[in-house]
Amino acid sequence: MDIEQKQAVLIDRFVKQASAQKGTALGSVIVEATSHPSLFAFSEILAVPTVTELEGTENSVYLEVLRLFAHGTWSDYKNNSGSLPQLVPDQVLKLKQLTVLTLAETNKELPYDQLMLELDVTNVRGLEDFLINECMYAGIVRGKLDQLRRCFEIHFAAGRDLRPGQLGSMIQTLSNWLETSDNLLISIQEKIKWADAMSELDKKHRKEVEDRVEEVKKSITAKQAEVDIRGLEELFSEPGGVMDYEDRSRPKRRRHPR
Repeated sequence: MDIEQKQAVLIDRFVKQASAQKGTALGSVIVEATSHPSLFAFSEILAVPTVTELEGTENSVYLEVLRLFAHGTWSDYKNNSGSLPQLVPDQVLKLKQLTVLTLAETNKELPYDQLMLELDVTNVRGLEDFLINECMYAGIVRGKLDQLRRCFEIHFAAGRDLRPGQLGSMIQTLSNWLETSDNLLISIQEKIKWADAMSELDKKHRKEVEDRVEEVKKSITAKQAEVDIRGLEELFSEPGGVMDYEDRSRPKRRRHPR
């Protein structure tokens, strides 16, 4: 089962659990969901009516925690830790993994210094161990650790939940990509037509050259034959030629008087 299938199964499970609980009881469901090592998407849980009903209640802190894991980063938690409950170790790990995904949305090369600052990691060895063991082995990112350039080169990163207001921007991005793809397709089709036309011209030119060569060959052959015949005629007809030699070498018949 790949990461998307695991996500779908887990989301369905936690949506059902959240739908069956209310108030304080939702706290344990949210903590379990945000601690699970294979769950990285939370928008479906956020949309559950019993969860949205936490807004403005004494249990709204659980809703804020879920929003943090859906859209926030480790830095966001540190900046608002006074109004949020203390995270358990599994939640801390999960939020740092999600922070890497957020950084990878806009940058394909993440400097080690930036990552260490954002993740509260104090040395390169600890950072690389985290990226390998907790991110790449988890399947949420793929990339290359460039120790010489001190950066993490991103080749793939799983997407996070869309933030409020981000849908319009994404639709515009996809529209722009579609328009660019259409223009590129038209350009490729035009180049294919041009290449086909040039290929036909090349074939026509080759045929003309081959026909011309064949004509020249025939002309040369005909002229050579004409030269040979003319040579033979001269050989037989000129004084001292074959015909003259045969006439002179043939014994004369003596005529006897009657």
